[in-house]
Amino acid sequence: MNAETTSRIPVALTIAGSDSGGGAGIQADLRTFAFHCVHGTSAITCVTAQNTLGVTRVDAIPPEAVIAQMQAVCEDIGVQAAKTGMLLNKEIIAAVAQQVEALQIHNLVVDPVMVSRAGAQLIDDEAVNTLCHTLIPLAAIATPNRYEAQILSGLEINTLDDMRKCAQIIHEKFKAKVVLVKGGGMSGSGRGVDVWFDGQKLETLSVKQVETKNTHGTGCTLSAAIAANLARGDDLFTAVQQAKEYVTNALSYALNIGQGQGPVGHFYPLLLTTNY
Repeated sequence: MNAETTSRIPVALTIAGSDSGGGAGIQADLRTFAFHCVHGTSAITCVTAQNTLGVTRVDAIPPEAVIAQMQAVCEDIGVQAAKTGMLLNKEIIAAVAQQVEALQIHNLVVDPVMVSRAGAQLIDDEAVNTLCHTLIPLAAIATPNRYEAQILSGLEINTLDDMRKCAQIIHEKFKAKVVLVKGGGMSGSGRGVDVWFDGQKLETLSVKQVETKNTHGTGCTLSAAIAANLARGDDLFTAVQQAKEYVTNALSYALNIGQGQGPVGHFYPLLLTTNY
């Protein structure tokens, strides 16, 4: 049973992998929660060795350990919203889906991490199938990027109209309540434009484009910001709009660290008061 929180502070749960470089995964999620004045809790699904240049090793956490983390948080502290990130394999995905139902976790944001922004598939086909049929139907919103939306819909995405068609197909095919197809992997005027579909309303959401190579963690950050806003009591559409604004600001103050792709500036208000 999902315990009622005894604090006035909203609580959110991230169910995701650890990024040793601190740019994505639970590290990005917890910073995003903190920015929104939401207490962040976590269930770690895998541990990665990575930096701004890439990932060199991934170790899965046993599904039983993921379950234990989720139970420990929900049965004592309680959560008002949760998000999933990298779940890595079908066993972990199935365990997470089962616990989402058993613990009555609502306001679930599913970032279906299966393909990188560059188009590289990150989990195998069995894991993709499990995620599609067990977890996405439980989500308040699913937030696939361009390449993930292509896999989920079976359509190639080259235009904004393609994104609209994919959002509608994913909604119908996997019983998703709301689909947000992200345009971060698009080129030209389509970059950064997202498409929302909830079965009735088909909306195009756009923000100003930010020119930076340091975009590591944008997908994690967006889904975490949506979850944080839901935990604070916002309706879903408002939560998405505010999350997009937050990510845009964080991109404007992205961190130029390491030799590769740096992370977004989750704590950008503090950067405004420093000499960095």
